[in-house]
Amino acid sequence: MERRCSPKCPLPPILRPLLGSVFFLVDVVLDVFNIVSLYQKGEYVYVVLLITVLLASSVLAQVYSWMWYSDCKETLESRVEKSARHHGLIGLLHIFQLGMFLRFAGVVEINICNPKQNNKQGGAGSLNPDMSMLRLIEAFTESAPQLVILICVTIQEQEMQLLQGLKIAGSFGAIALCLLSYHRNMCKFVPEDQKMGWSSSAVFFLWNLLLITPRVLAVALFASILPCYIAAHFLSWWVLLFLWAWRQKTDFMETEGGEWLYRATIGLIWYFSWFNVSKGKTKVKSNIYHVCMGADMGLLLGLWFWKRSVESARLSPLPVNPYILIGGLPVLYITGLLLKLLYYWKFHLSLPRLISSVRDVPQTESKVQEEEFGTIMPEPDTEPQRPFTGIHKRRRNMAVNFYH
Repeated sequence: MERRCSPKCPLPPILRPLLGSVFFLVDVVLDVFNIVSLYQKGEYVYVVLLITVLLASSVLAQVYSWMWYSDCKETLESRVEKSARHHGLIGLLHIFQLGMFLRFAGVVEINICNPKQNNKQGGAGSLNPDMSMLRLIEAFTESAPQLVILICVTIQEQEMQLLQGLKIAGSFGAIALCLLSYHRNMCKFVPEDQKMGWSSSAVFFLWNLLLITPRVLAVALFASILPCYIAAHFLSWWVLLFLWAWRQKTDFMETEGGEWLYRATIGLIWYFSWFNVSKGKTKVKSNIYHVCMGADMGLLLGLWFWKRSVESARLSPLPVNPYILIGGLPVLYITGLLLKLLYYWKFHLSLPRLISSVRDVPQTESKVQEEEFGTIMPEPDTEPQRPFTGIHKRRRNMAVNFYH
């Protein structure tokens, strides 16, 4: 197993949050561009759908960010956050959809004012895991549904322009990169001698890309030809996946209401991609999920191909040969599964010792110490465990679920 390379990013620490802010602003600009473009084409239904998706995703991310600030019993690390809390602005900033910018500002400040602490922690302390999770939520509640809409529009236009193709390919890559960012953040929770290298990240990126792409394309193809049934399809799967998340007894949020919201969000993520949220029989859960999603993808493609064959005279020609899609998408999905098996066989750490860099509570000692989360192996009931709350609870659950 490869453990020689450190997961440290070659970019200077100060550039990472700044680039994140730039990409966030670029994403907002592209969203506005897509809305204006669809409006000019007269696709008013798609305009309404796209605006609804963007607003719902943004509100959901702001709700999570606000809840995590509210649950934070520890002292906030950055002055900008302390100032916002002192003046009672945290809630107001989230109402105006500026919660992510507050977090970016906190990360930039810590990178500038305390670079030594940052180098030890591999990022801006406790902010990075939360931001990684927020970006993950946005990827599957905004980017993936937006891709479905854009692909449906492309199919109706009968030909794919180069710019459209690049935007769609870039969106798929952005979702996979978001998952890769989450993967790199989880690498920070293992000791230096166990860290995974960049080759593991490359395989991780590829198998996620190859599993997400055919899933989103299958949903988009089905929605383009049977738009009235896609809502029923999504709601049916979402209810089942939500109940499955509830059945796994997740414990991520501090409040009961927040936990139910988290389970509902996991149902949305699972509609497009697998994401481990609990311990115990992880391989069984993952296998069940991929079998069900593979069968569902085959059903969607089969219904789409049948409908096109029956109504070929009425429907517009596709920009891509239907036989290529019918044969190519399952091949991509199977290739993604094989790469996932390769990743877990060769690269993924099996039950490592997890650590977390946390700030000391006593102010007489300002250095950063390592706090062990312990191994993922079950511990005896007789051994007392210190309860984790707030950001420490979320970090521990993310790391334990990722490596279980």
